[in-house]
Amino acid sequence: MTTIIGIKLENRASDAIKLQEILTLYGCEIQTRIGLHPIGEYKCNNYGIILIEVISKVNEIYDELSKYWQVQTMKF
Repeated sequence: MTTIIGIKLENRASDAIKLQEILTLYGCEIQTRIGLHPIGEYKCNNYGIILIEVISKVNEIYDELSKYWQVQTMKF
């Protein structure tokens, strides 16, 4: 079974260090990582969504991320 976790970031600039720390901690359990954020006419906006494909420790990763951000899972 494949699990995708979506992480909603309201402030990418201030959230980046903590998010990277968590993703590095679980790096062997994350197969794919995609960052999506809208780009304005002359600059990047400061909010976005990170999608990660998790192959193990799904509940543990979800619990850790949900301490800091709004997260949602999709399993298929």
